[in-house]
Amino acid sequence: MDVTITPSRVAGRARAPPSKSYTHRAILAAGYASQTTVRDALWSADTKATARAVSLFGGSVDRDDDALEIEGFDGQPGVPDDVINCENSGTTMRLVTAAAALADGTSVLTGDASLRSRPQGPLLEAIADLGGDAFSTRGNGQAPLVVTGPISGTEVSIPGDVSSQYITALLMAGAVTEDGLEIDLETELKSAPYVDITLEVLDDFGVEARKTDSGFAVDGGQRYDPADGEYRVPGDFSSISYLLAAGAIAGAEDEAVRIEGAQPSAQGDKAIVEIVAEMGADVDWDRENGTIDVSATDLEGVEVSVEDTPDLLPTIATLGAVADGDTRITNAEHVRYKETDRVSAMAEELGKMGVETTEERESLTIHGSESTLEGAAVDGRGDHRIVMALALAGLVADGETTVAGAEHVDVSFPNFFETLEELGTTLKRDD
Repeated sequence: MDVTITPSRVAGRARAPPSKSYTHRAILAAGYASQTTVRDALWSADTKATARAVSLFGGSVDRDDDALEIEGFDGQPGVPDDVINCENSGTTMRLVTAAAALADGTSVLTGDASLRSRPQGPLLEAIADLGGDAFSTRGNGQAPLVVTGPISGTEVSIPGDVSSQYITALLMAGAVTEDGLEIDLETELKSAPYVDITLEVLDDFGVEARKTDSGFAVDGGQRYDPADGEYRVPGDFSSISYLLAAGAIAGAEDEAVRIEGAQPSAQGDKAIVEIVAEMGADVDWDRENGTIDVSATDLEGVEVSVEDTPDLLPTIATLGAVADGDTRITNAEHVRYKETDRVSAMAEELGKMGVETTEERESLTIHGSESTLEGAAVDGRGDHRIVMALALAGLVADGETTVAGAEHVDVSFPNFFETLEELGTTLKRDD
């Protein structure tokens, strides 16, 4: 689907979708449990993939309005009777790979072309070190993956600078092993707040895990058992970033965009609130009520590290295209290993719109003062975050902007374009 955005001013109220990161973890945690109601879950292409995996391990996931009724496999995943197709979801593949290593037999995992290009090697090596058998069918550390369990080891080392999801996967699985698991980090941990999210979800499910001097640890023999059998998913700050940016660059004169569902949590991407304010936007975050009001003003470029917040790079890049001066995004090499190489994708697609950038291996600099943002035909690269960031640029470009592959917003923010329309955006869809 193509979506064409006409330059528009936005105002009014919008509610952030539930967190994708929390929903993935909650669905799998409920799978490890016996019976759980997960409320306010994000029901998207990615989270559906995790739900299907839980079902293949012997559980079941039934959706009822805004709640998921999940019957788990009670700490012991069965051997799937079919290939686990993780579609485009890297989180699903990594979390489920570790779960598969608990099963007494062999599981096969695959995904779409994009997911089959993403690195899984360190997690496969960790499973092998723990006594399981795990390999890539192509011998390149990428899916399709074949995993045979059960694992029995109690100590493992793994790099921390490729994906924090490896640590999340091992912690979640380690809690239901007999003797638990100690994880030593071989390198500095990137995207650390995502492990903080995991620790928060585990705690809410009654599972104790902890940071250590060298990494993380979780005791074995634990049960996943949330209070009253329920868990509620918070709002998603990765998705909030697009609403914040829309208000900051295209807010109607003397009118704010109010974002609801912004309660504080462990999400690293809540840093976007401070980033937008630092660039000069008028931002008021009522943490108690979970609302953010944002109004448009002239923005100034900033320097921002995305070491812990890789999903914010596309949003910050669009903000930089509108701001005066340079916006330099640093510590970004790991952002190249997402659904697409998001560093190059934003440089190239914004370039089609007249934005000057300088791309280096670990950074992206957007030269806002040297750019003239013009409407153009751009490609979302099959990546939900690239699609949404380019759509924001279309709000303030000179002329219409057509974003190809717009259907991919279904991964994390299924009603993104409807939300933009409710805020006053003029757009049209071409299926």
